[in-house]
Amino acid sequence: MNFTTFNTFFVAVFALLALIHAHPVSLIARDVYVPEILTPIAGDTWVIGNTESVTWNVSSPPAQITNPVGQILLRKGDLTQNVTLAGNFSILTGNVSFIVPSVTPDDDYSIVLFGDSGNFSPVFSIVANTSSAL
Repeated sequence: MNFTTFNTFFVAVFALLALIHAHPVSLIARDVYVPEILTPIAGDTWVIGNTESVTWNVSSPPAQITNPVGQILLRKGDLTQNVTLAGNFSILTGNVSFIVPSVTPDDDYSIVLFGDSGNFSPVFSIVANTSSAL
C-alpha cells in the first residue's frame, strides 16, 4: 500500500467513525407568531402629520417567540416602502403610536407588522393635511 492509498483509506475510516458517533441535534420547537392586526381597518384615513396608532391582538402568543422585537413599515400597493413608522418595541405590547410621515397621498396603503413574522393590515388611505396648523 503506497502513501496516497494509505491516506485515502485513513480519511475514509475516520469519516465513517465520525459519522457513526455523531449525535443528532435536538431542535427546539418554535412557533411563528402572526397576530391579527386590529387597526387600521379597511377604509380608514390617516392624515399626514397626525398621530396614528396600530393595534394588534396579543391574546394568544405562543410560548416561544423567535423574534419579539417589533417593527412597523409602510406599504403602498404591492411594495413595502423604506418607511419605518415604529420600531424596537415588544411585539407583545399590542399597540404603538407614531406621526404619519409625509408621503404621496393615496388610497392604497397598508402597514406591515414585523416581529416573529410579517403580516399586512387591510388597505387604507393617507391624505394631505389641509389644516393651517402645520
